[in-house]
Amino acid sequence: MSEIRPFRGLRPRPDRVEKVASPPYDVLSSDEAREMARSNPQSFLHVVKAEIDLPADVDVHSEAVYAKSAENYRKLIKDGLLVQDAEPAFYVYELRMGEHVQRGLVVGASVDEYESGRIKKHEFTRRDKEDDRARHVEILRANAGPVLFTYRARAEIRELVAGICAAEPAFDFVAADGVGHRLWVADDRETVSAIRKAFEPVEALYVADGHHRTASAFRVRNILRDKNPDHKGEEAYNFFLAVLFPDDELRIMGYHRVVRDLNGLEPEAFLERVAEKFELRPDGPAEPAAARHFGMYTDGRWYELVAREGSFPKDDPVRSLDAAILQENLLAPVLGIADPRSDERIDFVGGIRGTPELERRCRCDMRVAFALHPVSVAQLMAIADAGAVMPPKSTWFEPKLRSGVVVRSLDD
Repeated sequence: MSEIRPFRGLRPRPDRVEKVASPPYDVLSSDEAREMARSNPQSFLHVVKAEIDLPADVDVHSEAVYAKSAENYRKLIKDGLLVQDAEPAFYVYELRMGEHVQRGLVVGASVDEYESGRIKKHEFTRRDKEDDRARHVEILRANAGPVLFTYRARAEIRELVAGICAAEPAFDFVAADGVGHRLWVADDRETVSAIRKAFEPVEALYVADGHHRTASAFRVRNILRDKNPDHKGEEAYNFFLAVLFPDDELRIMGYHRVVRDLNGLEPEAFLERVAEKFELRPDGPAEPAAARHFGMYTDGRWYELVAREGSFPKDDPVRSLDAAILQENLLAPVLGIADPRSDERIDFVGGIRGTPELERRCRCDMRVAFALHPVSVAQLMAIADAGAVMPPKSTWFEPKLRSGVVVRSLDD
C-alpha cells in the first residue's frame, strides 16, 4: 500500500502563475538565477534561491539566506500572489515538451514510508545538501519544491487522472523554455477518496528526481517531531510534496561528463589507452545510438566508443550501466577520476543542454567530453528494488517540474 494525502495547496493567482513559477533550485547557478529573476520580483527563485537578493559573496548556506527565503515567501502570500485552497485536494500537473506529455498527481507523500523503504531510492545523498534543504523547509515551514516520483502504471489511476483533466485546468501556461504547464484541482471528496484508494495496491513509489528533498523531509519530520510532545503522526510534517508520474510517461535524457585534462597523457597515448576497453571509431556520431555506446569529443573531433565484450559484468544491474562502464574502464584507470563525486577535474552536463554544450566546454575549460545514452526507467526501478544505488549523475529527467506551482504548508 502507498499512502498519499491531499492537502490545501498554496497556488499562484492564475494571472500571475507564469511570473511566479520558476525552475527548481538545483538546475541553475546563483548567477544564472540572479540574472533570470533580475526584472521579476515575483519569481519563486526569490524563495528557492534567496541568495540572489543578497550580496554576491554571501554564503548560500548562511542563516541570512534562509531568513530571506522565508521573508520572500511570506511576501508572496501577503501580496496575494500565493493563495491557499479552501479544501484539501490532490492536483494533476501536466508537462508538455514538444510531442511528449506526462501527467502526475501532486500529493503529500509519507515520511514513514520513506523511512520503512516503501518509497525506494537509487542514489546516495550528501550530508551538506540534506542540511541545506532541511533547513530551508524548516525555516519556511513549507515544501517549496516538489519531488518527482514514479510508480508502475495502473489503468485505474490513469482513468482517474483522465477524468480530472476533462475539466478546464486551473491554469495553463508555456514557460520561457517552451515547456507547457497545466494544473487541475481535484478537491471533491469522492475523487479524493478514489485516488487514495487507487494507490492502495501500489506496492512502492520510487524517487526519480529529488533524493535530497526526500531525505530532507525525513530530517525535518524528526526535528519537528522531537519538538512536539503531543506528536500523533498525523501532523503535516509527516508528509511532503511529491508529484507521482506513471513509469511509462517519464522521459530520461543522458547525463554527460566533461574532464579538464588528459591526466598527463599525450593525445595519441590517451586514445591508445581508451582503445584497450572500447572500440574506437573516429568521426562517429555525437549522440550515442544505444546503450554501451558513447560519444567522445576531444581536440575538435568526435569519436564513437563501444564497450568491448568482457569489459563489464552484464548480469550486474549497476556495473552494467553506461555511467559505471565509463567510470570503471576509462574515467578512473585512464583519466585518474577515482571519485566523481569529489574530483574537481570532472563536471556534469545535463542532456537538455545537448552535445553542442560539450563542444563549447571543450573550447572553454575542458579537454575531453563524453556523451552518454539515457538509462531506462526500468533500469532505475530494478536497481532501487535491489536496494542498490546508481553511479552519481546517472539520470537527467526532462521536462522539469516548476517550483511555486503548488506549495505545501507544514502549518496546515
